[in-house]
Amino acid sequence: MPDPFEDSFEDLLDDPEPVEEPAPNKPRKKSKTGGCFLNMLSGILLTSTIVVGLVFAIIYINPQTMINPLPPTTLPALVITNTPTPTPKGVLPPTWTPTSSPTPMPTDTPQPTDTPQPTDTPVPTADIESGTTFKLQDGSPSYEVNVHHPDAACAWLGIGGQVFDKEGAPVPGILIEAGGTLGEIDVTGLTLSGMAPNYGEGGYEIILHDTPLTSENAIWIQLLDQANLPLTEKIYFQTFDSCDSNLIRINFVQAN
Repeated sequence: MPDPFEDSFEDLLDDPEPVEEPAPNKPRKKSKTGGCFLNMLSGILLTSTIVVGLVFAIIYINPQTMINPLPPTTLPALVITNTPTPTPKGVLPPTWTPTSSPTPMPTDTPQPTDTPQPTDTPVPTADIESGTTFKLQDGSPSYEVNVHHPDAACAWLGIGGQVFDKEGAPVPGILIEAGGTLGEIDVTGLTLSGMAPNYGEGGYEIILHDTPLTSENAIWIQLLDQANLPLTEKIYFQTFDSCDSNLIRINFVQAN
């Protein structure tokens, strides 16, 4: 009896079944996803560029626009407080007829001259003998209006006068000192005879205050020689709160 397994095995050896070969790989089609992404990105960039350019153009045309993150500073409005009015000019009379005036001829320009230099005012010196004394001249003191300082007018109080020798000649170079008080104001002054020519050749002047004040024998005046030795006693006098008496004129004359 034949073996069925042997027959089957022989059949397999005699007629082997054909082995199917795998089909060759077909080329894969490229994906279109990458191209769409690039196109979309290019569109976004182009749109952004156009938008940014539009924004810059708007800001350039109108810097005060709301989309400008750094708008320029707005200057405050000017406030006019006063409106000037034109000053009317005089109107010429209707009968006035303009006439031509001769053209002035050019003149020679004066050449500059040397400016004189200021010179020192000589200080007068006294020529008196030792032991000489002075006294008040008759009529001193007298009270007058301030005629030597018209600009100051009543805003002035002072003493002025002259010093004479026995023959009535002016004596320059005598020291004249004043002192005392006007209320609570201390008064001091020192000058030389001959320094105030408005009063004469031997004239002097001492300013006491910038306004007239009343005082009762609180101001004194005294003559001194070049060594500061007294030529008179301290002579006290009154002052008045009056514009008609703000110049106290006191003259001295040689006694011996």
